[in-house]
Amino acid sequence: SECSFSTAGTGSFKGGKDTNPFVGKQGERHLEDERKVEVVFPVHMEAEVLRAMRSAHPYEEIAFDLIRLGNEYAGVGAGMIGELEQAMDPRAFLSLLKSAFGLIVVKHTAFQPRPVSRVALCGGAGSFLINNALAAGADVYVSGDFKYHEFFDANDRIMICDIGHFESEQFTIELLYDILREKFTNFAVLKTKVNTNPVHYFLG
Repeated sequence: SECSFSTAGTGSFKGGKDTNPFVGKQGERHLEDERKVEVVFPVHMEAEVLRAMRSAHPYEEIAFDLIRLGNEYAGVGAGMIGELEQAMDPRAFLSLLKSAFGLIVVKHTAFQPRPVSRVALCGGAGSFLINNALAAGADVYVSGDFKYHEFFDANDRIMICDIGHFESEQFTIELLYDILREKFTNFAVLKTKVNTNPVHYFLG
């Protein structure tokens, strides 16, 4: 964190008649020893960083560049993976999954002949991450909206658990509610109680 790179150089400018230069004089070309500083910051902090720069910099007109990097940032992305405190029998894991998410039913591929220890999870339609879950060594991949043929991608290497699109995202409201209350303490934050899930289950 707090990484930067700086290079020394000479800046030149000529202040116009309506300027009030921090160094130099109006109408005269001025040379100044300067240092260019480069820093990296997350894109969501752009406005905050620019405000801080303009507040701290003495020049009337600041020269700056914003360059978007192509580097992958490991701190964000789709899906999560984690380890259970204790390995579980696959059937016991499914019972825990039903209880934790308040599920009526869980669609899943065949049980694997090993306990469940590492679990991958992606809310919503996460079938596109099945290969990532396999590469990460997950025993189970929990998500929603798997198509019929996508269940074959498990190929006896992992147990896919399709818990439903809405069901896998249902706790997002709680997460956003907590974040908003923490960040905006002078705002009244209300949680919706409307269930927007269009899918219903008939159990007979």
